[in-house]
Amino acid sequence: QVQLVESGGGLVQPGGSLRLSCVASGSIFSINAMGWYRQAPGKQRELVARITNGGSTNYADSVKGRFTISRDNAKNTAYLQMNSLKPEDTAVYYCLIRLIRGGYYDYWGQGTQVTVSS
Repeated sequence: QVQLVESGGGLVQPGGSLRLSCVASGSIFSINAMGWYRQAPGKQRELVARITNGGSTNYADSVKGRFTISRDNAKNTAYLQMNSLKPEDTAVYYCLIRLIRGGYYDYWGQGTQVTVSS
């Protein structure tokens, strides 16, 4: 079994910054990618940023230039640095880890709330 623990969410004013962390533990055999998704009330969950085992990244258009995803492979940890936050960034942020062994196996964290408000 795989466990993901997210941290770093909270309340921040518009223009502020937050750094989310996601630590993976358990039966981690081979990581294909890690990513961050978010879900705002009444909306579908959407991809925010993703980083592959090789270090390739992709971002949602709405966060490009403001958010940065990174990984510490030795610690099985992913980070999401969020700068210039906007009220529309308010959502529950979820970490995803995709493992590969014959096929793909996805595991989700429990989510961390990010609220951008003055």
